[in-house]
Amino acid sequence: MDAGGAVRADGPDLTGRAVHVVLPGGIDDPATPSGGNTYDRRICAGLGEWGWSVREHPVPGTWPHPDPADRAELAGVLAAAPDDAVVLLDGLIASTVPDLLAPHAGRLRLVVLVHLPLDDEAEARTLAAARAVVTTSEWTRRHLVARHPTLADRVRAAPPGVRPAPPAPGSAAGTRLLCVAAVTRHKGHDVLVDALSTLAGRSWTLVCAGTLTREPDLVHRLRERLAGAGLSDRVRLAGPLTGEALDAAYAAADLLVLPSRGETYGMVVTEALARGLPVLGTEVGGLPEALGRTPDGDRPGLLVPPDEPVALAGALSRWLDDGALRARLRRAALARRDTLTDWPVTTALLAAVLEEVAA
Repeated sequence: MDAGGAVRADGPDLTGRAVHVVLPGGIDDPATPSGGNTYDRRICAGLGEWGWSVREHPVPGTWPHPDPADRAELAGVLAAAPDDAVVLLDGLIASTVPDLLAPHAGRLRLVVLVHLPLDDEAEARTLAAARAVVTTSEWTRRHLVARHPTLADRVRAAPPGVRPAPPAPGSAAGTRLLCVAAVTRHKGHDVLVDALSTLAGRSWTLVCAGTLTREPDLVHRLRERLAGAGLSDRVRLAGPLTGEALDAAYAAADLLVLPSRGETYGMVVTEALARGLPVLGTEVGGLPEALGRTPDGDRPGLLVPPDEPVALAGALSRWLDDGALRARLRRAALARRDTLTDWPVTTALLAAVLEEVAA
């Protein structure tokens, strides 16, 4: 990083070269923030700074489950793109409609950005039609290559960057817990509530920052479970937080808890580490990659198996009871903070793929 915490990445002069970027229609909806939307938005801005003429095509619809009108909208975007155009498609859209991409595979230079592998036949056909595939983690790249060995030379990784942030001050007792994720079963909020219910006699609070609208039945059950355990006043389901409100939530926290059943990376992990916050997460997918290690090889957090509230409760107990452990993990998080890269590095990796495809 430079003195301001950002990594410099100087690129070639590509003024006048266009990339058509096909995005989910709700990418900028503040009610449904996601790591994928943040990644797409940062990449579009970064490519513009590199000299690419970025032409965005938000496609409305409930992707990855489009209705006929959504499909028709995408078909129109593809048909309107000029011959030999470089077209970067969010995998949430592209992986479900190989039949729409295949007719254009020879005419357009298709690049698919895979946030979350679907591991189905439709995705396999989509990737086969692409000139290149970009993944948002090394774990996802390895996963795709293992499933599709013939694509090995076409799959590259461009892991997310993270903006520098001031270190969170933390509290001596470490009792302020934070979870940043949409409240869904996949993110493991039910596991977290079960774990915390066994720790009702300890001193702690939890803020859950994430949309509450994706699985309303789960949110209702969680509220009932919290009320039954007498924890409603200690667990705040805050809904989606962005901008200054999210920054304030990180600044007020001692530990990020991410009990996901699956993650291809976990951008909130590096967002926490950018503030020197240790992380308690699950050992799934690309989450250990995001957590990483310090230059000395220390982990800046704890990992537990997914879907195991007893293991999660045990790790939380260790954090709350062991001041030496908290101090060690905080030192490791601050050391890991110095190794993180900003978004220009991510853009440089993706831009290099686009340059090869364009050539």
